[in-house]
Amino acid sequence: MNYSEIKKLLMRIEDPALRLEFVMDLGKQLASTPKEALCAEISGCASRVQICRHGDIFYGSADSALVRGIITIILAMANDGVSDLRGEFNSLNLNLGAGRLNGVESVISFLESMV
Repeated sequence: MNYSEIKKLLMRIEDPALRLEFVMDLGKQLASTPKEALCAEISGCASRVQICRHGDIFYGSADSALVRGIITIILAMANDGVSDLRGEFNSLNLNLGAGRLNGVESVISFLESMV
């Protein structure tokens, strides 16, 4: 699923709890990382998060269902060429706690350093 499809579906959900449930469901679609990919563990996340790159495509993993969903969204943005990852992620208005938002910032900063 590309980012525009994710955003369209997410914007249809008004209830904050159902939005987070949808994000967790998205994490089930996180693509497997190719063995040849170069991976890095992201510091600053409450969960264990890895971001990987194989060619021009980013992959990731996380040990939490919610974080896998967040990673799915951010990687869809990056892989679809969204130029302002922070602004676009903030526009989704996900009700995340400070710890999760710190992790989002760490992932986005890492991705920005890669492009």
